[in-house]
This record gives sequence, C-alpha cells and structure tokens, in this order.
Amino acid sequence: MEQVIQDKVNQWLKGNYDELTKASIRSMSNNEQELADAFYKNLEFGTGGLRGLMGPGTNRINQYTIGMATQGFANYLTQCFPGKQIRVAIAHDSRNNSRFFAEITANVMAANGIQVYLFDSLRPTPELSFAIRHLQCQGGVVCTASHNPKEYNGYKAYFNDGGQLVPPHDENVIKEVNKISSIDEVKWNGGEMNIHSIGEEMDKAYINMVKNLSVYPEVITRQKDLKIVFTPIHGTGITLVPQVLKEFGFTNLNLVEEQIDPDGNFPTVVYPNPEESEAMSLGLKKAATIDADILLGTDPDADRVGVGVKDNHGNWVLLNGNQTAVLAFNYLIEARKKKGLAKPNDMVAKTIVTTDLIDIIAASNDIKCYNVLTGFKWIAELVKEKESTENYIIGGEESYGLMIGDQLRDKDAISAVAIICEMAAYEKDAGKNLFTKLIELYIQYGLFREHLISITKKGRDGQEQIAAMMDKFRNNPPTKLAGIAVTGLYDYEKQEAKNLIDGQITKIDLPKSNVLQFILEDGSKISARPSGTEPKIKFYFSVQGSLPNSVLFDKHYAELGEKIELIIKELDLK
Repeated sequence: MEQVIQDKVNQWLKGNYDELTKASIRSMSNNEQELADAFYKNLEFGTGGLRGLMGPGTNRINQYTIGMATQGFANYLTQCFPGKQIRVAIAHDSRNNSRFFAEITANVMAANGIQVYLFDSLRPTPELSFAIRHLQCQGGVVCTASHNPKEYNGYKAYFNDGGQLVPPHDENVIKEVNKISSIDEVKWNGGEMNIHSIGEEMDKAYINMVKNLSVYPEVITRQKDLKIVFTPIHGTGITLVPQVLKEFGFTNLNLVEEQIDPDGNFPTVVYPNPEESEAMSLGLKKAATIDADILLGTDPDADRVGVGVKDNHGNWVLLNGNQTAVLAFNYLIEARKKKGLAKPNDMVAKTIVTTDLIDIIAASNDIKCYNVLTGFKWIAELVKEKESTENYIIGGEESYGLMIGDQLRDKDAISAVAIICEMAAYEKDAGKNLFTKLIELYIQYGLFREHLISITKKGRDGQEQIAAMMDKFRNNPPTKLAGIAVTGLYDYEKQEAKNLIDGQITKIDLPKSNVLQFILEDGSKISARPSGTEPKIKFYFSVQGSLPNSVLFDKHYAELGEKIELIIKELDLK
C-alpha cells in the first residue's frame, strides 16, 4: 500500500476517533483495495457538494469528514462576514444517518458561535434553499445524497443567496477544510444554546410562495378532480407535496402506499431516482389501475421530479427530463403571455446539456434563454447576476430538475409537481393531455429526441479510466457520426469552441468545466461530462429532425432513436 495511504490509516487508528470507527478500519485490513479506496484521497466539493459512500475513511461520508467540512465552512463564513452574527439553516432527508449528520453539522456550526436554524425533522432540499433566503442566513447545509443508492450520503453547502457554493467559494471552503490537520481542531460542541428548531412556520411560508406561482387557478377550479398519482419514493416529498396540491385546489390525490413512508433503505427500489423506470414502476401500475390523469414522483430530497402520462396510443409512459422541461418552459411562457403577465425583460435559463428545443421556443417568444454549466448552482448564480435587470421565470436541466420563480435558488420538485399538475389540468380543460401538447410542440418547433448513457468506473482506477476517455475524445474527435459531419468541438475545459471545418476558434464565456460537445452538421449534439460527485462519465445525446404531422410521430421518433444507437456504437460506448 502507498505510504501516503498507510499514513492516513495510521492517523485514524491512533487519533481521537471512536472505537467503532477504528474497529471498522481494522476489519478492512485484509482487503487492501477497500482500505485504499477509503483513504486514497479526501472527499472534495464537486458539482453537488460533498457526496460519497458512508463508512470510515477520508474518502467516505462519516461524522468526521462531515465535521471537518463543517469546520472549514464555518471558518470561511467567519472570514466572509467579519463582525456579523452569522446564521445558517440546516436540513436533511430520509437517508440513513442523515439526521445524525445534520445534528453533527448543527453542533459544529453552533460551537463556532453561529446561530443555527435546524429543521425539526426531514424536509425537502428546496425548502432549505428557501429558508436561507427567508431567514436572511449567510449559509446553509442539507445532508442528502439526492437520488443515489442507500449506501451513499452527502452534504450540500449553500451561500447567502440560497444557492449551492460556486467558485471561488467552493474552492475556498476546501482550502479551509484542508488547513485542518486533525479532527482535534474541530469544535464539536459547546454552543448548543445557538441551535434553534424550525418547522411548521417555515412550511407555511414556503407553501404560500409556491401557491403564488400558479398562473391559472380558475382552470384548477374547473379541473379540481384531476386524478393525480404521487410517490415520494420513501423520501421527503411526502412532507409537502400533499399540502401544496391541496392549497392549489386539487382534490383527487392518490398516493403510492408502498412508497409513502420515509425510509433510508428504500425497500421497494434499487435506485430512489425518478429518472429510473424501475423506481416509478409502482406509480405506473397504480396510475393504470385507477385510470389516472398524471403520475408524479420525487427523489429522496425532493429536488427532482419524474412524470408519467398516457402517450398517443393511450399507454402509460414516463417523460424524460428534457420533455418535462420543454412542457414546463412552454407552459409558463405561453400562459404568462395569455394572462398578460409577460414582461419585456423576462428570461429563462437551462444547462448546456439540456435540449436546444427550449432555446427555440424561447426565441420564438422573444425571450432570452441563457445556457449555463451543468448544475443548478450555475442557474442560481445567473439569477443573482441578472436579478436587477431581468425577470427570471424558470430554469431547468435534463436531469429532472426545475426551478420556478426566484424565491429560492435550487431545483425544486415540490413547486414543479404543483405547476405540472396545473399544466395537466390546463390541457385537460382543452380536451388534451401533456403528451398531445408535446407532439404539438414538436410539429411547431422541430422534433427532438434525447438519450443519456451513464458509465460507472468505480474506485481509483475508475477515475483514471474516465480521464483517459476524455483525453481520447478531446485529442481525437470523430469526424463523422451516423454519416453526418462533426462540424464543431466545444471544449469547456479550454473554454474554446472550434469549427472543425475552417479551424476557427471562438471563446466560450463560461467557467472552466471538463465537458466536451460534438456538434453535427444537422444541429445534433453529443456531450461528454464526468460527474463531479460520482465515479461516472455521462454521455448526452440530442438529435433532431422534423415532424410534419402527429400521424408520423412514431415513425420519425423511432428513426431518431436508431440514429442515437448508431452514434453510440460508433463512439464505442457499448
């Protein structure tokens, strides 16, 4: 074993760590690879903060890595707001140990003289973002690993705008954490009087905010019995979704009973992720059984939403994140215009790997659409930058996230569920459903089909394999895909967009990020992006064509699917 790893192991075995942790480390002594994976590096803040497997070690989520991160974050907040009484809000989801980690975080913050507002029980991540702004906090933390499997947990850090940490704050927090050479430098307790419990009153303020996002309450009055099926997938959505839908005026909510109770073991699913059809299967079954109008599911911390609808043949299908975003963006743009609520300075935002159909819809309605790096922290940063001159309406990303309105600064599945149900009611009031509307948009603006491949490469070797894949594509980009010329290479690490036909290079005015995009001659786009929080590399495919009429939808959509499969094969990703 490398000496630097052995030194870390010895530090934990000899230091002031609890005996259970030391025993767990000793039990790994016969598995050198497991021990190395647990200690070969320190967990870092990525696109989603701190996230990893739970267990002992510097590369694991445990009370010590949580405590050291919190001490570093507390030190940084103290530097950023000298002479000011610092306030932070803290929340957690339904994962195993999330409450324990939230209390560790609260105790360390409080011991540093910070006023802590700790939710009395589990709450959705978006309510944490809202609470930071509502309470005028300087920061916040939610303990969650979002949609990851049960073995994971995490720590999302927020700044005073209610958004997750962005540069330079994220790097600076890490620097502060790295200055702590021993857990003995962490202030673990002694400030309990600085911890304040919050709950019901914050819920009321948040629900009132969401209710004010409604554009067509009169339509809901007519369609109040819209048959809705909802599953929180054992997570925090159950705390607020039923209340919010009731406040909106919906009266026919049907819960997926097997998945109602919050449970960090997620007993009915492999991955508690509404992006996965398996996680939504019980919801689909119930929706079909009761002949529902719409199905919705939220992940454990309720910042992602999955949607099920009847397709053009009457079969239940799940929308992908791009389709949901297209419908939500279009609804708010159209509805606000019809209601006379639209403003000349309205703007929307999405990430660079999200469908360009949104850009087309926005441009057709004379609305500015901004593209930012992957991760809602960049949408939040954009809103902060533009809020004095432009009117933010909605932001979204392909990974099932929407942020509606500017009263919080992270993706919010609770408000998304409410607005999506209002959208469904609006279409039903016109004798249609959301899938019918989607096809109408494809006919009007162009047919798009998207697909995502996520390749996992675990452990230390996995990170090296992912880096090698990116190097190959960066240095030797394909010249043709599916018989179509690759005309552009966008390298966000180099902040350059290169025209592969004439060699011209233009600057990309976004922060550096390890993302590559191949632009095809027909407008199709393939993106490669290693995850900032998981040992994965993701490939995003977006191909496009035309749709003359609804009768041809199945044929043309299938042809685009075949095109994606050919590109995947040519890139040797299967």
